[in-house]
Amino acid sequence: MPGSSLPPETLIEVTLVLRRRAEVPESALLTVSSREEFVRAYGADPADVDLVTGTVSSLGLRVLEVDAPSRRVRVSGTAAVVSTIFGTSLELVTIPKTGDTGGVTFRHRTGGLSVPAAISGVLTAVLGLDDRPQARACFQIAAGDAVAASYTPPQLGVVYRFPTGTDGTGQAIAILELGGGYGQADLDTYFQRLGIPTPTVTAVGVDGAVNTPGQDPNGADGEVLLDIEVIGALAPRAEIVVYFAPNTDAGFFDALSRAVHAATAPVAISISWGQSEDDWTAQARTAFDQALTDAAAFGVSVTAASGDDGSTDRATDGRPHADFPASSPHVLGCGGTRLDADPGTGQVHSEVVWNNGAGKGATGGGVSDVFPLPSWQTTAGVPALPGGPGRGVPDVAGNADPQTGYQIRVDGKDVVIGGTSAVAPLWAALIARLAQATGRSFGLLQPALYAGLTPGSVARGFRDITIGSNGGFVAVPGWDACTGLGVPDGEQLRTILQGPKPA
Repeated sequence: MPGSSLPPETLIEVTLVLRRRAEVPESALLTVSSREEFVRAYGADPADVDLVTGTVSSLGLRVLEVDAPSRRVRVSGTAAVVSTIFGTSLELVTIPKTGDTGGVTFRHRTGGLSVPAAISGVLTAVLGLDDRPQARACFQIAAGDAVAASYTPPQLGVVYRFPTGTDGTGQAIAILELGGGYGQADLDTYFQRLGIPTPTVTAVGVDGAVNTPGQDPNGADGEVLLDIEVIGALAPRAEIVVYFAPNTDAGFFDALSRAVHAATAPVAISISWGQSEDDWTAQARTAFDQALTDAAAFGVSVTAASGDDGSTDRATDGRPHADFPASSPHVLGCGGTRLDADPGTGQVHSEVVWNNGAGKGATGGGVSDVFPLPSWQTTAGVPALPGGPGRGVPDVAGNADPQTGYQIRVDGKDVVIGGTSAVAPLWAALIARLAQATGRSFGLLQPALYAGLTPGSVARGFRDITIGSNGGFVAVPGWDACTGLGVPDGEQLRTILQGPKPA
């Protein structure tokens, strides 16, 4: 990947992540924390903030934004100054067009990374020096002749028995997007056809990104409209806030942090973008997971697509790979199925693991190489890899095969879309309706979902998927690395979640 020199006067914006006052104990995630108390105990120390801003300012950087609760300081400076301060080299690299993440020129960091001695123990991550595409959208548009069946989101709400008498009233749902946009005309037409009032959708720009619709219906626009229309159709009375950010490690992290620490806390955050764990730097992955920890403490449930490329997650080394952020223990990882059901009655004829063959799409899933096995997953039967027991992915599943996909409107066209990208917003909408039904937010749902589970047993509130594989893993009774615990029975989940939260 040969590069060219980066002009020294190029202006660069960087996100600095500060240390916590103290590490967050697991017990802090078992009940919803007061935001003020949590930030006071685990946010950035004001003295650290002053030290960092004073130090970088004295070295020639401009402070753009300071957010102590999310432990972020945004700064800008020329490439020459930034390279000197952080002891690294920056160059321009162009990669060829490959799928949805190519044909772009980006900054590439080479060599080591260091920070000024005065703040070496205070900073935990420096994001944005390298601005290559950090994630890809996990969705696929079905070719017209390949569609075996398709469903509107409300029809899937019937199939999965979303709790009756709920519509998301009083709840807010955030969506993270790393490109694309939506047009109001598409939303109005789509929801009018469904006989549903168009939901309230607000766009929030992060790090200079904005809602930019009409650019590519086969690209990021498809992801944006899929997410909004699935959530809006299944939780039409919920407030939907869409955060648009650059597709970089800094942009992704800043969008998540903004959503988690928003003044109006969302009950759920839907993420349909991801990348193999190995394609994240350790510092970016850790910073992102710490923001997800904040979400869990605040009662915000984060749903994330587990990937659309089977157990390899596009890696070429022949080994299974888990997709991040779905592999975070603070995220509800969402896998995919192929569904054959009566759209009118909701009767299921068959539902199996989504796998259309090599290179044609399959649900992601596997065992994390970087996150240890969580306490709530120890009795689920997660297979141990040679490196030791790791976090099993996914936790849950839903319809994802584009051949049995979702009826969606994108840039003036009616299309059928699938992918685990559709499952993350489906589960976010279900969580909003469960929150409305129970009068509570959940944060980390897994302790309740896995409670009492043993290998081979079916979790309460789920219909088990036992047929199929994603390449490296086979569906079995109980939890598996294809569809997790299975697909939801929303009415049963309402009953389960009305009880006390498990310790």
